[in-house]
Amino acid sequence: MSIASRRRCEERARRLGEEVGLTVYCYENAALTEQRRNLAVVRAGEYEGLAAKLDEPQWKPDFGPTEFNPKSGATAVGARDFLVAYNINLNTTSKDRAHDVILDIREQGRAKRDLVTGKIMRDESGQRIMVPGALECVKGIGWYIEEYGIAQISMNLTNIAVTPVHVAFEACRQNAATKGLRVTGSELVGLIPLKAMLDAGGYFLEQQRRSTGIAESEIIKIAVKSLGLDELYPFKSAEKIIEYAMAADDTTPRLVDLTVRGFVEETASESAAPGGGSVAAAAGAMGAALGTMVANLSAAKKGRQWQDRWEEFSDWADRGKTAHDELVRLIDEDTDAFNRIMAAFALPKKTDPEEAARNQAIQEATKGAIMVPFRVMEVALESMQVAKAMADMGNPASVSDAGVAALAARTAVLGAYLNVRINSADVEDKQWAEDILARGRQIEEKAIAEEQEVLDIVNSKL
Repeated sequence: MSIASRRRCEERARRLGEEVGLTVYCYENAALTEQRRNLAVVRAGEYEGLAAKLDEPQWKPDFGPTEFNPKSGATAVGARDFLVAYNINLNTTSKDRAHDVILDIREQGRAKRDLVTGKIMRDESGQRIMVPGALECVKGIGWYIEEYGIAQISMNLTNIAVTPVHVAFEACRQNAATKGLRVTGSELVGLIPLKAMLDAGGYFLEQQRRSTGIAESEIIKIAVKSLGLDELYPFKSAEKIIEYAMAADDTTPRLVDLTVRGFVEETASESAAPGGGSVAAAAGAMGAALGTMVANLSAAKKGRQWQDRWEEFSDWADRGKTAHDELVRLIDEDTDAFNRIMAAFALPKKTDPEEAARNQAIQEATKGAIMVPFRVMEVALESMQVAKAMADMGNPASVSDAGVAALAARTAVLGAYLNVRINSADVEDKQWAEDILARGRQIEEKAIAEEQEVLDIVNSKL
């Protein structure tokens, strides 16, 4: 949450108080006092206790009237990181047993009790003495869900950067086991960020001593199965993961969604795009994917000498995956850059201001069309490090694949550079163009040298 976001939140809270006349309390990252950071503390007493609460000096509203309004009550305004509502299923019907687990986990913890009498202990002011739980940014209770006939641990993860989903799951699983309970699965209420699912899948893959440099869909599948997110009903990634749900509304045709045959035939058609830039990116993506494949095969290879190095190969696979993911994105980005040039040329030019605006748009679009293939060059060159490492120390049965990876990467670099060069001729800022061409030449020379080094290694092993 940025400072600007907090300030905007505070400003909106102020307007609600001053202009609308609402009694307003700010909480979480928008809290004006530390006491009001926790929403549960702000809401304590609920609506029924609000009138008495407003009479207490320490509960004077942040904005708006201090008199109780039975019609509007009070409004809580907060700025916080993404909240994940997450329930964990137990093999019990007892909500008390479920609640006993979460008392050890949630940040607030449980009330401290006298070991002899069992009574809740209090401090000098009469407040309950709390024993903090194991995890920060976790709120929760235990409850019974009649629809499914089970008890659940119901949690709000208020900051998944502090306590990710898989950490909360594992803490509950381990604690439940000490109480004779077993976690059977879990449930997401609402949406979850993609990163949270990938982090969870990556964690469980590491527990299995498997490479994490695999397809995004496979990582998500591991997360779903490991967390038991499909126990109560099917888990639909397109509906539950925020980025996927948002992308579902975008119906723009993308080259990367075509079959291989479809991409080849679209390239061969009479349209000017996709052209050499997109093909260069595709070649680079295939090369990076091949290097990643060798790393994954090496991580999974039988034998002590290979299994002891699975993390090393997993790291190489992650590097390769990062490269081929970006190169796949650049396939469409190159065509989009070309289309932006065409759109700029189509702008009106009847008046001097229109012509000036059109020329500026053309120049900006042209530079954009240069920087996309230039990025292809950079990423493809980076991917050659994976190819070289796998040729040198990867699964020897796949050494030829590492060689092809280097060949494809070199093709991507040289092909993308041709696009950089042809578009640079149309840039009016010649100093800028000369600089980008010089940098491109350096990358081209490095790619040619790297390719030869990889082929020397490969040929020595064939």
